[in-house]
Amino acid sequence: MKNHYRVVIVGGGVVGASVAYHLTKFGWSDVAIVERDVLTAGSSWHAAGGFHALNADPNIAALQAYTIDLLTEVGAESGINIGMHMTGGISVASAPARWEWLQSAYRTFQSLGIDDVELIGPDEIRRRCPIISTEGIIGGMWSDREGHIDPSAVVHAYARAAKNRGADIVEHTKVESLHQRADGQWEVRTDKGVILAEHVVNAGGLWAKQVGRMAGVDLPVSPMEHHYLVTEAIPELVGMAGEIPLIVDLEGFTYTRQEQKGLLMGIYERKYQHWNMDGAPWDFGVELIQEDLGRIEDELSLGFQRFPCLNTAGVKRWVNGAFTFSPDGNPLVGPVRGLRNYWVACGVMAGFLQGGGVGKSLAEWMIGGEPQADIYGMDIARYGEFASNREYIRQTTGQFYSRRFVMSYPNEQLPAGRTLKTPGAYEGMTAAGCRWGAGWGLEQPLYFAPDGFEETPSLKRSNAFDLIGEEARAARTAAGLLDITAFSRYEVGGPGAAGWLDGIFACNLPKPGRATLAPMLGENGKLKGDLTLLNWGDGRYWIMGSYYLRQWHMRWFETHAAPGVTVRDISDAVGGFALVGPKAREILQGLTHQDLSAKAMPFMACQMLDIGLIRARVARMSVTGETGYEINCGALEHATLRKLLLAVGAGHGLREIGFNAVLSLRLEKSFGIWSREFTQGYTPGETGMDRFIGWDKPAFIGRDAALAERATASNRVLVTLEIAATDADASGYEPIWQAGKVVGFVTSGGYGHTVGKSLAMAMVDRAVANPGSRLSTHIVGQEVAATVIVGSPYDPAGRAMRS
Repeated sequence: MKNHYRVVIVGGGVVGASVAYHLTKFGWSDVAIVERDVLTAGSSWHAAGGFHALNADPNIAALQAYTIDLLTEVGAESGINIGMHMTGGISVASAPARWEWLQSAYRTFQSLGIDDVELIGPDEIRRRCPIISTEGIIGGMWSDREGHIDPSAVVHAYARAAKNRGADIVEHTKVESLHQRADGQWEVRTDKGVILAEHVVNAGGLWAKQVGRMAGVDLPVSPMEHHYLVTEAIPELVGMAGEIPLIVDLEGFTYTRQEQKGLLMGIYERKYQHWNMDGAPWDFGVELIQEDLGRIEDELSLGFQRFPCLNTAGVKRWVNGAFTFSPDGNPLVGPVRGLRNYWVACGVMAGFLQGGGVGKSLAEWMIGGEPQADIYGMDIARYGEFASNREYIRQTTGQFYSRRFVMSYPNEQLPAGRTLKTPGAYEGMTAAGCRWGAGWGLEQPLYFAPDGFEETPSLKRSNAFDLIGEEARAARTAAGLLDITAFSRYEVGGPGAAGWLDGIFACNLPKPGRATLAPMLGENGKLKGDLTLLNWGDGRYWIMGSYYLRQWHMRWFETHAAPGVTVRDISDAVGGFALVGPKAREILQGLTHQDLSAKAMPFMACQMLDIGLIRARVARMSVTGETGYEINCGALEHATLRKLLLAVGAGHGLREIGFNAVLSLRLEKSFGIWSREFTQGYTPGETGMDRFIGWDKPAFIGRDAALAERATASNRVLVTLEIAATDADASGYEPIWQAGKVVGFVTSGGYGHTVGKSLAMAMVDRAVANPGSRLSTHIVGQEVAATVIVGSPYDPAGRAMRS
């Protein structure tokens, strides 16, 4: 052990070893893994070792595919036999809705270029796995690249390959505290002495909570118990040539693979059990937890029905080990806001499946400033301080674990962590029939419904379809009122504000009293935000965007901080409503003495208005394509503002609407949103955001890369599609086909209630992007025609919102 390293990785499990491997592979060799016990101690040593392709987040699925491909390479490079058994795998469905879901997932894989999957029927499932009972099974999804490995061997393979490139592996050395010096270096204080490091990576696994608190970070993670069993030899397998595939029984809550001539069966029990929520005891190592068979008896019964040979097999051993989970089950990766060069790589409950992708992405981030892939689904910044609350962690991690194999629907709202934050008018809106969703801890309106209405979860159009249509049509024909508390708001001030904003954003700054759409780029020229920038004319600017990106954007702003500039997140101090529709001006004019005519307050103007008793900051803009006003008020004035607007609007057909109607309205205008049409994986040229760039500006972040893209037309572009759908609409990541070839994928979709068409936005090859191009896609597994149409099928000239 040296006394100084460029990077110290705390934790010697599969994730820490993968980070070390990738750092050294990419050129940083001055790296040390510091492990309290021995490599693999904690969770890695007792992992079941299975790997599979399926993940609900397509970006994470792609990184899983990378990890699977990497495993063989690491084994060969290190000279360690990792026990790779590429048996293939089958996810089986025994419920019609699950079969529809598998068909949709199959098409998503095709969108991602993962082409070693296929749908198979019960007979073929039985042929490939002779010991399974196919009773009740409708079908399954086969993947070539599934199987299992030797967990301990994989960790040692990553570690040895890293060591061969110069990394140190320091075992039996406990990190006791972390302290950042004034020069930015970290003092890593261990029971063997102090190590100085430029960077610290928390890959602490079961101890990630404690390692986080050493740096003042309370991570939203918790260890949970997880069971599997291993049988003695089973006669049916003894005489069988080869191995059976990995089987995931989605309705049975089990996964099963061959272990020598026996079976390993793991259970995601619905009666979950947390274990040492504040982190594992320091003296816990290569140990297990006492099994609790009573808690898993229902799932075991289903597993034994699916594999009848288990009923006569002897159980060689039970494993009840702890794994660390985040609230949504995805890893926590990246730099921690406010802590220079403190990185996390933890909460990776599927370490052998995701560890390679996590290590690669973090190493790219540390060395190059950005990960190559869009890994927001793993980014620590997807959570705020609210998620560190112990009860929030208990509820959400428990919910994820117990629903690991439970069917999920896009229109389903889950109860864990609810109700945490509410807009000021929450009680009044609830009484009016509001149905709520949640994002970043905040309740957000989805739609309004009569008493007693219950939405049925569905992959197709739900029974709320007509209610949402009524809201959309009201916004087009009269007026709609949308709660916009769920917008982020950042106030920028100080003598250097204008200069700082001019460098952060690619657009030209708006003049006083004006607003503009504001693309923000990374150094690589890809998008970092599709924000709105408002110049209030009093020396203050606002940046507005998506509420759930608050931590992510503030980390970016603070990383690029400059003297003479203050940036404050005021999102929780401000609420508001968007008033949209042809009657919007008339309604608002009834509440203010100020002139709201198109001449006095034109499109994209912003100013302070007196709305009744409220002093509100109002912007003339619209997410729906109608005449619209975004009215921002103090959080304590939110309920009052709603009452004022509803009272005056009652005679003008004003109707409260939710974000489900906004989805329909924005698709009719071909308006994109972040995480769908705009992500950090896309460029301005691909998304059409290049039209908002101030190309004559001498400098802004990402300018060189954006100019390089401008010089050569993007290979793919966003388009709007009309879909020949009947009872279901596109939602995202469905493949786009032409003559049997994948030429793109859907970014978002839904039904345009006022144009009467199923619509989608899609990223497609430029060669097929011309209006009139006849394509096809798969909606809930069924192929339907898709035609490229001219953008903004509703009011393409934009007269309504500019009137």
